[in-house]
Amino acid sequence: MFSIGDKVVYPMHGAGIIESIEEKEILGDKKKYYVMNMPIGDIKVMIPLDNVERVGLRDVITKSAVYQVIEILQSADEVSSTNWNRRYRANMEKIKSGDVFSVAEVVRSLLIRERDKGLSSGERKMLESAKQILLSELLMVQDIDGNEIIANLENLICAQDI
Repeated sequence: MFSIGDKVVYPMHGAGIIESIEEKEILGDKKKYYVMNMPIGDIKVMIPLDNVERVGLRDVITKSAVYQVIEILQSADEVSSTNWNRRYRANMEKIKSGDVFSVAEVVRSLLIRERDKGLSSGERKMLESAKQILLSELLMVQDIDGNEIIANLENLICAQDI
């Protein structure tokens, strides 16, 4: 169970802070909800307490885990499928997992592919989404401006000689 003020990650949406726990009646069904403020996009999300495990709500990573994210971003890209559809599905599964390290792999892979071969419009949208998810979590952990984090991420990856 999470508390007000906890920094958490909602897979496919990103990281935010639990602002409150409210009881709401929706379609005649009363449930308790976490009300989560998402700093990127300044939106609020309501997550039913009884769905927390199913959706994969989790604590943000620790500061020490940020170094693991950086290592992933700096590592060589694994050989991904040349089939666009297979590559897209594999990347989507990684993003849906809610695992920050898997999301970092997607960001790295797509940034490298964008630099080397270009991206389809679907992969470009996926890259933007994955960067926002990764950025939101890194913002919760580090006290750095979001633009600085994105620039640092892209510099880490684009500096590679692959």
